[in-house]
Amino acid sequence: MHFSLFYFADGQGRGRDQYRLLLEGARFADTHGFSAVWTPERHFHEFGGQYPNPAVTGAALATTTERVAIRAGSVVGPLHHPVRIAEEWSVVDNLSEGRVGLSFASGWHANDFVLRPENYARRKEVLTETIETVRRLWRQESVELPDGDGTAVSVRTYPAPVQPELPVWLTSAGSPETFRQAGELGLGVLTHLLGQDLDDLAKKIALYRGSLPAGASGAAGQVALMLHTFLGADRDAVREKVRRPFTDYIRSSIGLIMKAAGDILPGVDPNELDEDDLEFLVERSFDRYFDNGGLFGTVEDGLKTLERLEAVGIDEVACLIDFGVDPDEVLAALDQLDRLKNAWAARGAGS
Repeated sequence: MHFSLFYFADGQGRGRDQYRLLLEGARFADTHGFSAVWTPERHFHEFGGQYPNPAVTGAALATTTERVAIRAGSVVGPLHHPVRIAEEWSVVDNLSEGRVGLSFASGWHANDFVLRPENYARRKEVLTETIETVRRLWRQESVELPDGDGTAVSVRTYPAPVQPELPVWLTSAGSPETFRQAGELGLGVLTHLLGQDLDDLAKKIALYRGSLPAGASGAAGQVALMLHTFLGADRDAVREKVRRPFTDYIRSSIGLIMKAAGDILPGVDPNELDEDDLEFLVERSFDRYFDNGGLFGTVEDGLKTLERLEAVGIDEVACLIDFGVDPDEVLAALDQLDRLKNAWAARGAGS
């Protein structure tokens, strides 16, 4: 099982300081044998809002790391022209000497589509078309696209990437159809535990792997699971350390969480909840995620979690670390995460 760092949420500070956890965490991952660093695409919300373009953050990481893979988790394909995606990420691939990987998403928040409103209704179909065009451009194939007069012209993007084939994942919030589609397209899957438990996920992974075409390569067959992560020497101490920042994190993003995970309180509009009901929901969510939906506690707790993840077919744990704990404490706790990674590897080597 591989371990990576995932960023999505909380940029504390201003200017360069709000990216300190990203940059220093990536350097730690680079020097301690982690597989990748993922940064997202997020628009018009303080929750993740310092990550509007993963190609930009990826370029920054490319120049400060040497080995760790640099991935987008995710590129919202229908918001962008495929030429721009291919061009921007080819630059990052060159800067990083061939360490780029992309997870694509269709998008779901209507506000985001002010960037490309014409694509909202057909976003799932547009995503499939975008992925195919980006992959062709990445291979340095010429693609016919309409110019300013509506005339079809043949274009080939530059610079040529270092990798001949782009590693691609498909981001899934839990729809079995998305898992099936990822398999049929020969892509990896990036998912999470909002709105699905491990038993559900095991069935979807089986569906996914059963849909893969023979001979699929690259990221095909690889399932990465994003988990909120903080490890320490004592489970109860970790619970108390993460309680306030994680409940604040949930409170600030409750609308997004409920949109993605309708099983928390089906049919409830978070904007209509009174303060007591909102706090009940936040506390309920915290207990659920701490016990069953994250990588929290001690290294020993983490090993038990990894056993469950291995049993359902997870290949990579994408550890989301920037959910509001003080950056210095998060960076210090990476030593515990490295211990977990090494303990898991040692157990595998001894089996």
